[in-house]
Amino acid sequence: MTSASINQWLGAEIYFKCEHLQKVGAFKARGAANAVLQLPAGTEMVATHSSGNHGAALAWAAAERGIRCTVVMPDNAPEAKKAAVAAYGADIIYCAPTLAAREGALAELVAKTGAHVVPPFDDAHIIAGQGTVAQEIVGQCRERGFCPDLVVAPVGGGGLLAGIALAISAMAPDIKVLGAEPAGADDAQRSLRSGVRVTEQVPETIADGLRTTLGVRNFAVIREHVNDIVTVSEAGIRLALALLWHRTKQLVEPSAAVGLASVIEHGARFRNKRVVVVLSGGNMDLAAVAGLLTDPENDQ
Repeated sequence: MTSASINQWLGAEIYFKCEHLQKVGAFKARGAANAVLQLPAGTEMVATHSSGNHGAALAWAAAERGIRCTVVMPDNAPEAKKAAVAAYGADIIYCAPTLAAREGALAELVAKTGAHVVPPFDDAHIIAGQGTVAQEIVGQCRERGFCPDLVVAPVGGGGLLAGIALAISAMAPDIKVLGAEPAGADDAQRSLRSGVRVTEQVPETIADGLRTTLGVRNFAVIREHVNDIVTVSEAGIRLALALLWHRTKQLVEPSAAVGLASVIEHGARFRNKRVVVVLSGGNMDLAAVAGLLTDPENDQ
């Protein structure tokens, strides 16, 4: 999808990869399906921890295969994402909104039930599944007779960015791959630039899908294949969100707007380039829409 008005304003040729129109409303369906389809025969139950989109994706994929699913979710997850996980038939266990609490609750569940864990991002099958986003980008651009200069994807746990980077390096290594994340949850940028994975942070961002810290496998792939990671302000995310809603008429969630925010706030890197921006998901509380566009005084 393209927008002539956004292109003209930003001085770039931007193509939006619309993963918010994917099954379960996010790219997460790809990794979850890939992982579930490769489970050992006789698997009766899967489990994971998730802020929402991966949980819904795993619940959907498990239901397609006819197995049970339980998802550990932070108690502050958006109501729309809680409802989506439940609607696909999964049981939900709520926990405190920290990675340690999520992993602890999941470990306790697995000890009791023997469920097969499908991690939200730090897993080879998940990374490979997310990489099909880039496989499609390259194929679709070639069908239209061009090759993009850059692909920009949001980064939280890193499964999407790692998968895209792996696929691009194999199929079209001349394309640069950039990650984008909120300045209030910048562990991936700090990890990439220091060479040491940041494991603790207290995220402050409306992009709830990007509050998770970078996974071990993901970090290794990103260090080798991602050109850079940029950060964006909360005000930038809100501006990008408003542009996408108004200009493309696509109701994406804040995490999905981070890629466009990076083009807005780091314009010199993208000017006169062909850029593919991945819109990662569209799951959000409709009641919160108006509030997301209200710019708090302390937005940076």
